[in-house]
Amino acid sequence: MSDDAPDQLDWRRLDGQGEIPVSRRFDDPYFSLAGGLAETRHVFLAGNDLPARLRPGFHVAETGFGTGLNLLALGQIATVPVRFTSFEAFPLTLPDLARAHAAFPALEPLAAQLRAGWGRGDIQVGQVTAQIIIGDARETLPAWAGRADAWFLDGFSPARNPELWSDELLSAVGAHTAPGGSFATYTAAGHVRRALQAAGFHVTRAPGFAGKRHMSRGVRP
Repeated sequence: MSDDAPDQLDWRRLDGQGEIPVSRRFDDPYFSLAGGLAETRHVFLAGNDLPARLRPGFHVAETGFGTGLNLLALGQIATVPVRFTSFEAFPLTLPDLARAHAAFPALEPLAAQLRAGWGRGDIQVGQVTAQIIIGDARETLPAWAGRADAWFLDGFSPARNPELWSDELLSAVGAHTAPGGSFATYTAAGHVRRALQAAGFHVTRAPGFAGKRHMSRGVRP
């Protein structure tokens, strides 16, 4: 179970991308080495048909907040008030968030809003009102009273972070999805796809990001 301690990071510098944080706990980068913002737009936004589906009150939920890049990308496209709930076991420190955000100068006004509200309850990022629920998602997500219209399933790799991809947790994702709600994720692992099908989603594969063959997306009828 989570001790809710901040993740310990190594930093990798790539030309033109600033520094990319790499989790020591999971030995996995926080976003794609081929372009974190482009990956978010391809996998999580386009994978959930956003921004086309956004409407006032639309609710996005997420497993794995990380650097908050997905929230920032959502804030960049949201033109109406929407809600965002993310489940995170190992929140980053404010200095680490700032260091990670430096790789995305176009997002800095939104990133500054995120950091200004970090640790202070709801966070306003553009038109998005965000709640970050700290703790083990295997406990906090099933106890959540909300339902999402779209899910960003963005834990570390299933091979390195199996807790966020278990049948039980993905079943809870399905149970906390509004009718017609969707999910998107970068992984096409067979056991993840089967668990999401069992959770009530119609699951399909789509082209992955940056040469990755497949990603997964789905809708709960």
